[in-house]
Amino acid sequence: MDHSLIGVLKTLFTRDLKKLHSEIALYRHEENLWKTAPGITNSGGNLCLHLIGNLNTFIAAEFGKTGYVRDRAHEFAGKDIPAAELLQMIERTITDVNSSLDQLTPAQLAADYPTLVFAEKTTTEYFLVHLAGHLTYHLGQINYHRRMLEAA
Repeated sequence: MDHSLIGVLKTLFTRDLKKLHSEIALYRHEENLWKTAPGITNSGGNLCLHLIGNLNTFIAAEFGKTGYVRDRAHEFAGKDIPAAELLQMIERTITDVNSSLDQLTPAQLAADYPTLVFAEKTTTEYFLVHLAGHLTYHLGQINYHRRMLEAA
């Protein structure tokens, strides 16, 4: 196992994106991907789109120069995308995130992230760790959403 920060991040992003893939595949009723419940603002499908958009924007497009263009409004408003399409998007995200992380140098990690995202500048390494936590946070929400809607 590669114990460098890039190696650790690749391991974590891959693990959690594969878990996202599993969570989406575990919805027994595809229409539940797009449902919400009282007190739940976002559906599992929309959170999935948000995670895909987030990682493709801040890692793949920024460092891998993939040309990905984010439609953040669609991440939360889009509905009824087939589960099979979401699963393909997740697989592509795994590939693009890993190949983009492979292109980073130690100097880039230590430098400021190229785009101002928060109120203050952060290093790229800080922001990538933040993105890993963001993925995990929403992954837990998707797991809860699925179990809540499909309990029986």
